[in-house]
Amino acid sequence: MMSEANFVLRHARGLRLARAVAAAVLAGILTAGAVTAYAHHSFAAQYDSNKPVKMAGVVTRLEWTNPHVYIFIDVTDNAGKVTNWGFEMGPPHMLQKAGWKKNSLALGEQIEIEGWLARDGSNHANARRVTRSSTGEVLGAASSAGQTLTGTGSGSSQAPRPAPGGSTQAIGSQQAAPAGTP
Repeated sequence: MMSEANFVLRHARGLRLARAVAAAVLAGILTAGAVTAYAHHSFAAQYDSNKPVKMAGVVTRLEWTNPHVYIFIDVTDNAGKVTNWGFEMGPPHMLQKAGWKKNSLALGEQIEIEGWLARDGSNHANARRVTRSSTGEVLGAASSAGQTLTGTGSGSSQAPRPAPGGSTQAIGSQQAAPAGTP
């Protein structure tokens, strides 16, 4: 038979073990949340609101994943060179609330995208609005920089501009000039 002192001692050890396990689980959850928060960037850290861009191209891929949906298009410049551009859009749940579906755009479909260039000079941008070339239907895309899903929010006052010469083909980040430049 177990004495009352032994029972209390075993019970106290069990409580300490339970608290230690609970603390470890909580620490794991907090660490995972911190890593996720660190991995998710701000608009200003990755994109330049002073470098709006407007491009037309053919959809090559659509990645419907968290935390952002990505759309990739092949853009042909005035010299005939094709470059693949990636555009970050809002999170899937926000796009779905705005009417998007995974199959809203078809591979090979011609679209026009307005947004802001990446700060690192890569072929990457943040999308503000997507327009179907065939129908003119506007599909909002942004969720950053104070923009709404329809691209009419209170973020940058500069609208994306067409490439030099009035075309809507890609302009490289090295060629980008401030909006309003001829």
